[in-house]
Amino acid sequence: MDRLTGKVAIVTGAARGIGRASAKLLASEGAKVAVLSRTAESVDKVVADIKASGGTAIGVVCDIADPEQIKASAQEVVATFGQIDILVNNAFDGSVALSPIADLSVEQLQRNFDTGPIAYLRMMQACYPYLKASTQGRVINFGSMAGVVGMPDYGPYAMAKEAVRALTRVSAREWAADAITVNNVLPVANTWGTDEVPPPINALARHGSPEDDIAPVVLFLASKDSQFITGASLTPDGGSIIDAAR
Repeated sequence: MDRLTGKVAIVTGAARGIGRASAKLLASEGAKVAVLSRTAESVDKVVADIKASGGTAIGVVCDIADPEQIKASAQEVVATFGQIDILVNNAFDGSVALSPIADLSVEQLQRNFDTGPIAYLRMMQACYPYLKASTQGRVINFGSMAGVVGMPDYGPYAMAKEAVRALTRVSAREWAADAITVNNVLPVANTWGTDEVPPPINALARHGSPEDDIAPVVLFLASKDSQFITGASLTPDGGSIIDAAR
């Protein structure tokens, strides 16, 4: 289990759900992982879990809405591990994701953009020199089916996540000359953390598992196995989006 030996990965929003599962899986495959989240307590727990399993990790407190914290986080990772090879942009403020279009305020929309495509852009820019130096750089951004299918009441979230996909497509073309691949993941997973989980509406009739269904896709995109894929949106969603609808 050494597909990422010698690599350094940053995972944002790594304190829970998909981010945590991805950080732990990348570490289990040999990557040195920087676990980013907003609170020290949350990152420390994930780092402890990784170390207990024999992996290598550091915790970095970072609010991705703050550009200075983004820059400082990248610098801390490089100061500790000497490089950055993999960036997983997963963090997002989901607390203001819902609003009918008729009632959507610019302020609410801005928060979705600040913690979505703007934060992802800033993190990508902060990591770019090191991803380029890697010669096998990987950027994995998290989009959503919400914008693809036009989910009602998810206007601000859908708009921000579609902007993430546009950012990914353009940077995939621009950064290809630097041997950096840039891809999206559009997951459907049970990350609610409550008993009130909506019924699945996908073809496989279940919500995905962060550990078993989503993190392995992140690992694939982070590894050499995906070296000929860039600018793509992979959909571990149980058949919520069928190819012809994309």
